[in-house]
Amino acid sequence: MDTSTTQGIKLAIVSATGLSKDALHIYVGMAVYLILIAIARRFRPYFAWLAVLLIACAGEWVDRRDDIGSLGYWRWQASAHDVLNTLFWPTALTLLWLLKCHNKASVHP
Repeated sequence: MDTSTTQGIKLAIVSATGLSKDALHIYVGMAVYLILIAIARRFRPYFAWLAVLLIACAGEWVDRRDDIGSLGYWRWQASAHDVLNTLFWPTALTLLWLLKCHNKASVHP
């Protein structure tokens, strides 16, 4: 399998951090989510969640191109796994926020 520049960069990050690719997806997803919430506090967390989804999908689109170029097919199951890893904690936090807002709205003084 040929290594593209993108894959080479990913392998260098894995090597430098000592983390697995799965762990890096989790960390990147959380970092993007929290940074966007901190920068744009007036936006709702689901906008940050949507941004994480778009970034994760863009990364997997690059991986798709690399897969087709080197393997001749797309490993879509691996891409789906990566997107789910990336979105897990942002999804959990967004759902908690939505639950908190729903509970505040249903409580009458």
